[in-house]
Amino acid sequence: MSVSFSPDEYKKFQIFLEKACGIVLGENKHYLVSSRLNRLMAENNIPSLQGLVDTLNKSINSALRTKVIEAMTTNETLWFRDTYPFKVLSQTIFEEYKEQRKSSIRIWSAACSSGQEPYSISMTADEFAKQSPGFKVDVIATDISQAILNEAKQAKYDALALARGLSEERKRQYFSPVGDQWQVNANIRSRINFREVNLLQSYTSMGKFDAIFCRNVLIYFSAESKKDILDRMASSLNPRGFLMLGASESITQYSDRFEMVRASTGVVYRLKAT
Repeated sequence: MSVSFSPDEYKKFQIFLEKACGIVLGENKHYLVSSRLNRLMAENNIPSLQGLVDTLNKSINSALRTKVIEAMTTNETLWFRDTYPFKVLSQTIFEEYKEQRKSSIRIWSAACSSGQEPYSISMTADEFAKQSPGFKVDVIATDISQAILNEAKQAKYDALALARGLSEERKRQYFSPVGDQWQVNANIRSRINFREVNLLQSYTSMGKFDAIFCRNVLIYFSAESKKDILDRMASSLNPRGFLMLGASESITQYSDRFEMVRASTGVVYRLKAT
């Protein structure tokens, strides 16, 4: 079955998705919707996008609703994406907390997908700790999709996934072969706690953080949701905590609670002093 739909059906699905998880679906994403929902709709004998929306609106907590959200929010990622954030993490953020004689810090990896970002953070922490023994980093990694979180917890990746941004040196150092896959070593996995979190909901139960990675995520939200998320992330940071965004993302028009810090390898935002 091939999913085709009218402009009106597409609009109704846009409204459903934004209400369900905050994602603003652009006007030119018809192919994405069709390709990601085609199999799911066939498996549930739902012939039209209108029928899917009707079913989803009637069953707020249904398994189908969860699967649709997961299908539309799961994105590909890679190891040490853009490189510079992890250099900023090591050379600026870690170094500053070390100078402050802070021996333990907490980092939040928001919308962690299949785990590459939090594991990259953990590897960076491991490399830094070798030069600064006793420096401890704990990572909370969250995503809206329980299925992708289960995959991330397994920490097993095929050769193709490993080839996307991971050096051979780090592969040898931090991975072990398991069948025809490679698994992240236990010492790197042990720093990370995975949790299911919707960015439109409360973060208070996670406590305070010294740094938040929210990279290539805000671009999917409306202006109003961006402002709300940034405000609550600011409240989730310890005084003068750091916020790392994607390379093409800016918060200038959405929040005045941060200041830009230009590090030698890139840009990071910092919570303003109160």
